[in-house]
Amino acid sequence: MPMDSLERFLAALDPGHREAVGAKPREEQEQLAAAWERELEADDELDTLDELSPQAAEAEAARRVLDREAG
Repeated sequence: MPMDSLERFLAALDPGHREAVGAKPREEQEQLAAAWERELEADDELDTLDELSPQAAEAEAARRVLDREAG
């Protein structure tokens, strides 16, 4: 059974960030997950990394989204 975008985004986060994002309102979590999906689709470097390690590509995209949100 495939996970939805939010579940996949949360799974890509390290435990500390997963807890912090999990404490946010559901709407904000979904916005972050949508930004994460766009990051995965838009960045060619992540496409290359995805071929080598899908988990690493998802984690890198999650890190980038959180960095943008924080900065």
